[in-house]
Amino acid sequence: MSTLRGLAIPIGVVAALLLVYLVNPWVEPEGGVRQLVTVAFWVTSIVLVVALFQDRKSPESQNVEIEGPAFARFLFNNSRAGLFWLPIRIFVGFSWLEAGLHKITDPKWTAGGAALRGYWERAAAIPEQGRPPITYEWYRDFINTLLAGNHETWFAWVITIGELAVGVGLILGVLTGFAAFFGAFMNMSFLLAGSASTNPVLFTLAVGLILAWRVAGYYGVDRYLLPRLGAPWSPGALFMRPRAGSTSS
Repeated sequence: MSTLRGLAIPIGVVAALLLVYLVNPWVEPEGGVRQLVTVAFWVTSIVLVVALFQDRKSPESQNVEIEGPAFARFLFNNSRAGLFWLPIRIFVGFSWLEAGLHKITDPKWTAGGAALRGYWERAAAIPEQGRPPITYEWYRDFINTLLAGNHETWFAWVITIGELAVGVGLILGVLTGFAAFFGAFMNMSFLLAGSASTNPVLFTLAVGLILAWRVAGYYGVDRYLLPRLGAPWSPGALFMRPRAGSTSS
């Protein structure tokens, strides 16, 4: 790992140069070259994050602690703020629940995914005039791959069940942070496909719920669930190992 830490700076430089090559307005890579450079950029970026994380405890590293405004600390850390997030959580939750119920009762979604295939075809189409719905080539390639493999037959169920799960999770306040994350992920997927609708609003609200994951579900199941589950870096009561020599009654 020490070797990886030492390569952090050159890896970062390579990632930056690849990004400049991708987004600069003067030299535009084409076809397979763009795909190759895109993959290389994401690989180097992920390796860079791993290298920097491994370097977090080195003597040269410093933790920069800048205290945020009191209002932000209140919104994202204080259990009282759960009442602020409650209507937002319910609004976003019912939006996803309604979308999922609509799809699960529509044979075009549940019986072969014809509705999803039509959506993908419209999104991936390149018009003779004007801008195509999808801006990024890599996402259009992804959609075309799904179309070529007829993956709408199962992907429609993934979207439908996902929307229902996100809706129920947010309404009940069950693992609110996870539910909001997957909701935002679907919002971003729809936005990348050129579909605005309510996605910008729901995405923005979901980001707030993600940041407030500790308190957004306080007036819900998370009030009792999170202290027992904890987090990967801080296990809760259900995963706490009894100390040596302790006895259970």
